[in-house]
Amino acid sequence: MDTRINIDRLEKDIIELSQIGSTKGSGISRPSFSKSDLEAREWLKDRFQSAGLNVRQDGAGNIFGRIDGEGKTVMAGSHIDSVINGGMFDGPAGVLSALECLRRIQEENIPVAKPLEVASFTDEEGNLVGDFLGSRAFIGRLDRKILEEGVTQFGLPFSEILKGTEFTIDSIMNAYKDRPELDAFLEIHIEQGPVLEAEDISIGIVDRIAGKNHWLCSFLGKASHAGTTPFELRHDAFVGLSDFTLKATQHVATRHYGSMVTIGKVFVHPGAFSIVPGRTDFSLDFRSTSKDTLETIAKSLLEMADEVAATRGLEFSYKIIDTTEPIPVADRITNLLTEECGNLDYPILTLPSGAGHDTQILAEVTDSGLIFIPCEDGISHSPEENIKWEDLEKAANLLLHALVSLAV
Repeated sequence: MDTRINIDRLEKDIIELSQIGSTKGSGISRPSFSKSDLEAREWLKDRFQSAGLNVRQDGAGNIFGRIDGEGKTVMAGSHIDSVINGGMFDGPAGVLSALECLRRIQEENIPVAKPLEVASFTDEEGNLVGDFLGSRAFIGRLDRKILEEGVTQFGLPFSEILKGTEFTIDSIMNAYKDRPELDAFLEIHIEQGPVLEAEDISIGIVDRIAGKNHWLCSFLGKASHAGTTPFELRHDAFVGLSDFTLKATQHVATRHYGSMVTIGKVFVHPGAFSIVPGRTDFSLDFRSTSKDTLETIAKSLLEMADEVAATRGLEFSYKIIDTTEPIPVADRITNLLTEECGNLDYPILTLPSGAGHDTQILAEVTDSGLIFIPCEDGISHSPEENIKWEDLEKAANLLLHALVSLAV
């Protein structure tokens, strides 16, 4: 098959979508169910309809454009929501590349037997109540209690956010009932790291996706006067956190190289310049492509935190906010993508993904595959996020050929 995607049209779509929720100098802020997100959803539905696709939306707000056929559905896509002050390619590149592939299949009357769908999943970025709200709803893997009691990063209960939409907790919980039986799911995404750019290779084929634990933790000590409390009598929660951070980083870096641990958010209480901190609340994120390693890291970090607390006269507590399992990508998919790259004469690099994606969630119900393209300096979740259009063109051509191979 000699058909190629129309990169000029794909580029135009991505740039046009990027204007929704964009603020000059501050990137794109399009969290799910925000005003900008609702506008982007209508824009996307219009694009699907203009392409002659059958458009539907499930109870979680996941949006689909379909070419009908017989048998199990072959699906491709990603998400169009963003982090606050994010970039224009994380998510939209995958959705709009899939749309472009289905347009080309229809324009060229390429014969396919199975149904084809482009999908845009709600809240992949986790701005509401944990990552992957839409894709988890799609496969029926949501905890109702979390939806009912969850508070978003904006400080509002999730139930309050829903009041401004057509969706309810019931509709989200029942979204999986509309899921077609899937044959495969494919996703294009920026790498969000520097490897492909450093190797000067346009296409990365992901063979493993890391699992993640996200905890909220606290060290509780005793607030006291900064000028009159001797060091040996302090119960300084921030010093405890600092000690734990260094030990945890050194432990994972030396004992589990390739896995990651990150403390990304810290609150110090009472937060006054003249008071020894009596409490620190912090996020703890750790990841690995190995389930056994992930469990070992969890055990080690808990032991380390308890040891730091005992040494410094503190108490440690934690709450698990979210977890995802590491997955291997199905050989059937990686082999197909490798073969199609050979047919297209595209060099490839096989690599793992340290970041989670909707692909990871859909892998519970179907064979899923992830195609990476380089991003400039490995930057993502930032207004500086950037790609080379020729890299995306190659990835979209690969996606087109893979979809046709899967759908015949």
